[in-house]
Amino acid sequence: MRIFLTGATGFIGSAVVPELIKAGHQVLGMTRSDAGAQALIDAGAEVHRGTLEDLDSLRSGAAQADAVVHTAFDHDFSKFVENCEKDKRAISALGSALAGSARPLLITSGTGMGSGQHGEAALESVFNTRHPNPRIASELAGNALLEAGINVSVMRLPQVHNPFRQGLISPLIDVAREKGVVAYVGEGLNRWPAGHLSDVARLYRLAVEAGERGARYHAVGEEGVSSREIAESLGRGLNLPVVSIAQEEAAAHFGWLAMFVGLDMAASSAWTQARLDWHPTGPTLIADLDEARYAE
Repeated sequence: MRIFLTGATGFIGSAVVPELIKAGHQVLGMTRSDAGAQALIDAGAEVHRGTLEDLDSLRSGAAQADAVVHTAFDHDFSKFVENCEKDKRAISALGSALAGSARPLLITSGTGMGSGQHGEAALESVFNTRHPNPRIASELAGNALLEAGINVSVMRLPQVHNPFRQGLISPLIDVAREKGVVAYVGEGLNRWPAGHLSDVARLYRLAVEAGERGARYHAVGEEGVSSREIAESLGRGLNLPVVSIAQEEAAAHFGWLAMFVGLDMAASSAWTQARLDWHPTGPTLIADLDEARYAE
């Protein structure tokens, strides 16, 4: 297939590109910069100039493809709500270019959208429309396209990691350096799901190849790693003390991250693994944190 990939030079997208090409697909990768264009050429992909804000560029890229994989997202969390709405508009634009066809659109969301009401692990079969995370806008946009007859599926991400980057844990490292301590909330028993970058990239390929309308996939290698385990690993790597803080202190200590740090976000990928014969083999989150290049 000829696959239009947004976010093609980002953390996840840059791993998806070689995964797709290795499987025999052509990749039309979106980038806004000359450096990004050269990186795509070097990787064996075609270049499409565009941005999330330029909806015409999104529509024209999608119109040229047999399938679309949408990994781009503006990760400026100081404007998180605004950026989630921007993603909603981008998804709508991509879908509009696929109207009247069966060409698949694979969008990206978070595993929290599958969380239940009583603390159980998030499931692919659940879409919690009352979830407070503004990222729900992405799946609502996908659902609207489904109702319009577009072939949409959803990739829900946990904390995606390698030794260089680890999702929301990377900004936690910045907070720890600033504050001089690595903190967790309460007893630190709340859990975050995780997935190694290589496993996640492979799952994107499997999902777009399947092209299953309405499917939701969880790119989860580990159902839940406790916030205390994460903090202890960061403490070792940064050579900083590890402390517990009360929930009411979280906003002052963590800033915008306070909305996430105390959440129990465990997520299952049992259905995904069975459906796509996907079996994560990459290193664990703690292994990658213990190997992280903190000096860099």
